[in-house]
Amino acid sequence: MAETTPQIEDKSAAKPEPEDELAGSEAPLLEHLVELRKRLIHSSIVLVVLLVICFIFAGNIFDILLNPYRSLYSDPGEMELIYTAPQEFFFTQLNLAFFGAVFIGFPYLATQIYGFVAPGLYKHERKALVPYLVATPVFFLLGALMVYFVVLPMALGFFAGMQTEEIKLLAKVSEYLGLAMTLILAFGICFQLPVVLTLLAQIELINVEQLKKGRRYAIVGIIAAAAFITPPDPISQIGLALPMYGLYELAILSVRMIEKRRAKALAEEEAKASAES
Repeated sequence: MAETTPQIEDKSAAKPEPEDELAGSEAPLLEHLVELRKRLIHSSIVLVVLLVICFIFAGNIFDILLNPYRSLYSDPGEMELIYTAPQEFFFTQLNLAFFGAVFIGFPYLATQIYGFVAPGLYKHERKALVPYLVATPVFFLLGALMVYFVVLPMALGFFAGMQTEEIKLLAKVSEYLGLAMTLILAFGICFQLPVVLTLLAQIELINVEQLKKGRRYAIVGIIAAAAFITPPDPISQIGLALPMYGLYELAILSVRMIEKRRAKALAEEEAKASAES
């Protein structure tokens, strides 16, 4: 009877080397970095193209943003804006072009962000994210329109009402446009409040009861944000605080609808499981 030599198990072969473990995760990481670089390049190209186009039409953007200021005068010929440095108006037009490029290109940028994030989400999560992708630019536009038609004319009327016979308002073009663009961007971002809160409720990080209990803290936070973001005048601050509080209440209604829909879906699943058993 032939003797069989016992086989010694090679433990070093069974345990992968650290380099092998790194090599297994190296390819996905590189793929994500390549994908991120591609989307950043595409977004940068779109922004540069829009920047050039908006710089060509900077005068038209200027005329659009000037309408709230123009409404202060019964005779448009009396309106006058100044600039005090030779290069000031050129950089003002450049800022206008950049503002227009970001404003117009915002939906494309949001689509690029979604395209980068979507492959890492489940199918139902991707479907849940699409409505927020649509709602984000819509609420941003609503905030911009709120500034353009309501808040900015009222704020300018408040400032112009402080004139006297000896002291007249003679605004610098860069300061007026800076005020208008700052308010538009600030309101556009703040109007994302219901979108953010509803998205947090969708992933079950907050609920209606938490929003109701936190209402008093939300009011304090809204007032503080309005005082920090807007110019130091009551018109702009109230003009931002009141819509934000309304959007907070709208978010509560939206979160309640999400919870009712989730409870209904859970009840249907339980009924189906009990019927099958």
